[in-house]
Amino acid sequence: MAPRIRLFTGYPPLAKSLPSRWIFVVALLCGTASLAAGPPTSENAYCAKGDIPHFGDKDGPAQLPTACYYTGVDGTPSPGKQIRVSAKSDFMAALADARCGDTLLLAAGASYEVSDLPSKKCDDQHYLTVRTDTPDSRLPPEGTRISPAWAGIGELPGRPKYSQPAGGPAKLMATLIVRRPSGAVVGDHYRFIGIEWTSDASANVSRLVSTEKADHVIFDRNWFHPADGAEVAKGVGMVQGARFIAVINSYFTGLNCVARSGKCTDATAVGGGSGNDPTGTFKIFNNFLEASGENILFGGSGASVNPTDIEIRRNHLFKPMIWKEGEPGYTPSPSGNPYIVKNNFELKNAQRVLFEANVLENSWGGFTQTGFSILLTPKNQNNRCPKCQVTDVTIRYNRIRNVGGVFQISNGLSKTKGVSAGGGRYSIHDVIIDNVHDRDFKGHGAFLALLSTAPPVHDLWIDHVTAFVPGPLLAVKSMDAKIDNFVLTHGVFSTGGRRPGVASAGGGPGNCATHTEAKGADMLLKACFSNYTFDKNLVIAERGRLPSGALVVSPESAGIRDLKDGVSHNPRLCREKMPGCAKVSPGAGAAPGGRDLGADVDAVEAAIAGVE
Repeated sequence: MAPRIRLFTGYPPLAKSLPSRWIFVVALLCGTASLAAGPPTSENAYCAKGDIPHFGDKDGPAQLPTACYYTGVDGTPSPGKQIRVSAKSDFMAALADARCGDTLLLAAGASYEVSDLPSKKCDDQHYLTVRTDTPDSRLPPEGTRISPAWAGIGELPGRPKYSQPAGGPAKLMATLIVRRPSGAVVGDHYRFIGIEWTSDASANVSRLVSTEKADHVIFDRNWFHPADGAEVAKGVGMVQGARFIAVINSYFTGLNCVARSGKCTDATAVGGGSGNDPTGTFKIFNNFLEASGENILFGGSGASVNPTDIEIRRNHLFKPMIWKEGEPGYTPSPSGNPYIVKNNFELKNAQRVLFEANVLENSWGGFTQTGFSILLTPKNQNNRCPKCQVTDVTIRYNRIRNVGGVFQISNGLSKTKGVSAGGGRYSIHDVIIDNVHDRDFKGHGAFLALLSTAPPVHDLWIDHVTAFVPGPLLAVKSMDAKIDNFVLTHGVFSTGGRRPGVASAGGGPGNCATHTEAKGADMLLKACFSNYTFDKNLVIAERGRLPSGALVVSPESAGIRDLKDGVSHNPRLCREKMPGCAKVSPGAGAAPGGRDLGADVDAVEAAIAGVE
């Protein structure tokens, strides 16, 4: 039975007489988009054994993934021999002799050099398992995130506290040391359990692991990090024909690029999307993902194909604040220069992506970006990817905090004026955002910067979002054509007072918003969108220059239980007068079906429980 989630697919009779682009709007206004208890949280909630997907059809305009990877241990059997690899043995020699279905047991606390792990043309019933010889009883249970404590590291400065083995930190993992500059390349049908991946401090390593042309590979309860003080840009690269790759229950730290003196500019924990061979069916589940650039990035290099069917759920995307200049405990790179920080999650080339139940924390500007947390920006990078597109992306039940801006959605040109294949069919709902900054994070503090050049952005639907920002609710730039099918409904927002709530994002006289901003939000929307719905949004604003579909209120009359200076630990609306609720919120019960405006806080909290 498929999990019960909120899908915008059942339309009332009135919708039959309307153009398809308005069907979702009718569903919202008539209450067909029903309230659900939130998404399931288990590792294989959307995927049955045999890689049978259960995502459902669509969420709003976005097609959900149509393929999945079942990652339960019971679906990746290794029925062959168990081969013990002692601390002084040659791991690569032992691996060369192993056969499909064997298990290599590496000595806990020992280190082994690793180069390329060969493809042995195995099958789904004969995985090669490479794991620590620590018994399962002393590892985190299947489906549970590991931490550096299983490698003997009790805490890391500036990072959240993490889980510990019974009895405290201990060296229970085996270590693979990468010396190859482009990373260890993995073959087919591998499962890694309880492995620490790191670099040789004396080698110029740019990536730890590459899954180039890999097929059916699972990294389960692994720790990825550079050698102390080393500049390593990439953790796991899903590139060049990689198929059925999963990173689950793992921990990534220290991936970084250094400003001015460094050898790279884009550090990413997990991502990929380059190449000319079919690429996709990726699962990124229940990981702690740290990188100075993008915690997750797909695209950004040459490709003639699009990575497809990407499931990203229950991850903590994090940057330590000790990397930000001026913060207490600021710790620069060994050269004394800061790390290059960009964003938490970016797509430049991807199709059918589910981004659900993640926590995104800490992003600031000062380099080539301005601290936005999520970027959906198809890019024909260096004119080497005219087929690059970002389409069918669902973002739901997430929590975002302490960032310089929330969403940047842009169909833009490359620096050499190359046009991508475009972006659209985005569904964003049930997301909670607070503690957003502007000048102190060298950011704009906006909820949404929507930038459309060529081809135009289309089918962007945002529903039931709660966001407290110091900048505009919406900043728009559309240069060549109007944006088609924009929906922003049933939200709860606060905006700052320095700029109008709906504003121009610059771009000069060619921007539809440049001359209309002063005429009011409704005029700006009419000038920039071929059709739009802005309805039933509760907005705390110092200025009333918002679309006519906004219910503009003061902070005192908003009726939000816990909101102070843009931070809210409990953004539920007040339904009655009680401690913490001096007034009933005008947004309480104001959405179809008696639902409150804003994100379903109960559903979001249930979805992300245990993610941090």
